Amino acid sequence: MKKEEIKELSTQDLKDRLEQMEQEYAQLKINHSISPLDNPAKITADRRMIARVKTELRKRELTVK
Repeated sequence: MKKEEIKELSTQDLKDRLEQMEQEYAQLKINHSISPLDNPAKITADRRMIARVKTELRKRELTVK
C-alpha cells in the first residue's frame, strides 16, 4: 500500500486495516522468534507501514478538531 492509497481510504477503513496489520505484525514477530524468516526485512517494512497508517489517522484527528 502506497501513501496515496492510504490517503484515499476512509477513516474507518484505516482503523480496520491498522488492526489487521498489527495482528499480522505480532504473529510475524512470534514466528520469527521461533524460526528465522526467509525475509526478515518484512518485519521492518510492516512496522513502517503501521506507522504510516497511524500518522494518517493522527493527521485526520488533528484536522477535525
